[in-house]
Amino acid sequence: MKITIFDIDNWKEIGATLARNKTRTFLTAFGIFWGTAMLAMLIGGAQGLEDMMRRNFDGFATNSSIMFPGRTTIAYKGFNKGTAISLTTSDFENIKANCPEISAITAINNRSGVASYKKLHTTATVTGVDEEYPAVFQPVMYAGRFINASDTRLERKVCVLGKRVSGDLFGTDSPLGQYVSIGGIYYRVVGVAGQTSEVSIGDKIDESLIIPSSTMRRSYNLGTDIGGIMFVAREGISPSSLQPRIERILRNNHPIHPDDHNAIWFFDVSEKFQMVDNLFMGITVLALFVGVGTLLAGIIGVGNIMWVIVKERTQEIGIRRAIGAKPRDIIVQILSEGVVMTIVAGIAGICFATLVLAVAQHLTANEISVPRFQLAFSEAMTIMATFVILGTAAGLIPSIKAMRIKPIEAMNDK
Repeated sequence: MKITIFDIDNWKEIGATLARNKTRTFLTAFGIFWGTAMLAMLIGGAQGLEDMMRRNFDGFATNSSIMFPGRTTIAYKGFNKGTAISLTTSDFENIKANCPEISAITAINNRSGVASYKKLHTTATVTGVDEEYPAVFQPVMYAGRFINASDTRLERKVCVLGKRVSGDLFGTDSPLGQYVSIGGIYYRVVGVAGQTSEVSIGDKIDESLIIPSSTMRRSYNLGTDIGGIMFVAREGISPSSLQPRIERILRNNHPIHPDDHNAIWFFDVSEKFQMVDNLFMGITVLALFVGVGTLLAGIIGVGNIMWVIVKERTQEIGIRRAIGAKPRDIIVQILSEGVVMTIVAGIAGICFATLVLAVAQHLTANEISVPRFQLAFSEAMTIMATFVILGTAAGLIPSIKAMRIKPIEAMNDK
C-alpha cells in the first residue's frame, strides 16, 4: 500500500478522519487558527503601534534640545535667589558661534493675539522664529513657503498662517499675498502650515501666526529678549553633552552660580526618543513572547490530537500493517492529517490577522501619515512554515508509535 500526495482516496480518508470527531477537530483547528492570528497581529501590529507613537513626535528632530529661561536657585554676585533670567540675542549668537556641534538653531518667542482679515477675526498665537526653525521642528506646508533668511535679516513683515487660523479667516480660499493684522500690525501671508505632532512649543502651528523673530522683537518692543532657544546637534552628538558648555556661555552674561543648573530649563528631546525606542524594544520582545507562547499552545494541541487519533485507530492501523502497508506509509498518513489541519487553520488565521490589521490601518490613518499595520508576505510565510514544521514535529512521535504497532496486538486491542 503506497500513499502519494496526489492520491484522491488518501485525501478523502484524511477528510473523513478529521470529520469523524467534528468538535475535537474544530477545537484543535481553532487553537492553530488563533495562534497564527495572534502571532501575525502582534508582529504586524507592533510596527503600526510604534508608528502611531512616533507620530506624536512627527516633525521634531530626534537630536534636538530646547532651552527656556527660569529663575536662579542660588544667590550670586549680589543677586538674590529667585532672580529671573532672560535670554538675549547676544546669548543666541554666542551659542551659535561657540558650539560648532550645533547644525541648526533658532530663537523662539510667543504671545497671544487676535488675527483679523477684513471683518473676520480669530485668536492666534504670534510666534517669532528664525529661518532654521524647520530643521528643528518640521512644519507641514500646505501652501506657499516658510520664513527664510532674508525675512529675518530684513525684518520683513511677512507671516505663515497656521491651518486653523487660515481656515477661520479665509475658508477654502488661498490667503497667499493677502494681509492679516494682529495687534494693529499688518503682515503679508507667504505660507500656510500645520503639524501632525502632538508635542508643541507653545500652541500648535495650526493655531499660530508665524513671523520672523527679528520682526517680532521690533514690532512688540522686546529689545534683545528671546523667549527660548531650540537647536539640533550634529549626528553622533548628544544635546545633553553640550549643556555644560552652553551653561558656561550663559554665565558670562547672567548672574548664574556655577552650581546652579536650574536657572536655565534644558530639555533634551533626544532622551525622549531614546525612551520611545526602549519602550518599543520591550513591546517587540513581549509580542514575540506572547506570540511564541500562543504558537506552542497550538502545536501542543496538534500533538495531542495525533495521540488520540493513533489510539482510536489502533485496530485500523494493525489491519493496514497486516495487508502490507509499510511503516513509512503509516507515518505519512498520520502526519498528513496534522499537516492538513495546520495548513488550513494557519492560512485562515493569517487571513483573519491581515483583515484586522487592514482595518486598524484604515482607522488610524490621517491625511499626513499612515501607520504601518501590515504583515509582510515573508513574515506570513515564516509563521506558516514555523507552524507546519513544529506541527509536523509534534505529530512525529505519535506517528512513530503508530508505525511500531504490531498487527496481531492491534487487532486484539479493544
